[in-house]
Amino acid sequence: MHPATSTAVASYVATMSNDLASMARKSGLDTLGYLLEMVRLEAESLMRHTGDGRR
Repeated sequence: MHPATSTAVASYVATMSNDLASMARKSGLDTLGYLLEMVRLEAESLMRHTGDGRR
């Protein structure tokens, strides 16, 4: 996958998982909210590393 495309996908996943984590926590689904927060953190990490040869 092209780095620019990878970054765009990671950005979208970060945004969506943040929104979903918020929804889950507001509904009392704390474990699901936590897992979605981990997804957001991983997506943001990939955004930082895309294109520098480390991933």
